[in-house]
Amino acid sequence: MLSFEGFTLLILLFILAPIIGAITLLFLFVFEKRIDLLENKTKKIELEKELQQSLYNQLNQQIQPHFLFNSLNVILTLARLERTEELVRALEVFSQFLKFKYKTTEPVIPLREEIRYTEYYIEIQKLRFGARLTVTLTCEDDIQDAYIPPFVLQTIVENAFKHGLERKIGAVNLDIHFFLEQEMANLTVFDNGTMEQVEAAIEEKSGHGLDNIRRRLHLYFSDHASLQIQSIPETGTKVQVKWPFILEPNLKEVT
Repeated sequence: MLSFEGFTLLILLFILAPIIGAITLLFLFVFEKRIDLLENKTKKIELEKELQQSLYNQLNQQIQPHFLFNSLNVILTLARLERTEELVRALEVFSQFLKFKYKTTEPVIPLREEIRYTEYYIEIQKLRFGARLTVTLTCEDDIQDAYIPPFVLQTIVENAFKHGLERKIGAVNLDIHFFLEQEMANLTVFDNGTMEQVEAAIEEKSGHGLDNIRRRLHLYFSDHASLQIQSIPETGTKVQVKWPFILEPNLKEVT
């Protein structure tokens, strides 16, 4: 026969069982909603990354034709001036540039490759300017393995010629320096351009140039990278870029 204590326990069990079941169902419901929320958030993040990656790649593609057109204009100028030897060399360098261009598909590349790529453009300009042009490029050993978005240096150098050096009479100077400071990679490019030409470079918002660099740096490094342009009165123009020093980036991720 059932004792009083057993009967009481049974009553409590009948009373508590539905409550425990309801709490369990509520917990499962909340847990399921939480999982759905996390899944939706993850999908949203992935979609945003894909959109940013697409925009980043689009910006990279925009910068390349601009270089092509400028290089072809230099080659055309040499042809019109009948400077045959320089023209042949320019075509050789341009061919090397094309080989490198179509291998550059990653969002960031080693700094040494970016320098090599830019040197093709500089060599074409040297053929054009001759003895008037002096270019100095220094890069500290500890930064050569750093990663950088492609065409950053090349675009800044291209802007230096387009907005600062092409219209200058007499000697033209371009100084490029890479260095590491407090875990940040640094690039400075100085040319002896003028204030009016600096303002023209700043105002250029046509999908390439300095604005393009800012957008790509922001897409990949968020607010951890910067680009500044400065006019030094009666001296020239200085562009400085800072970005995080990374050696093993996740090439599939644009933050």
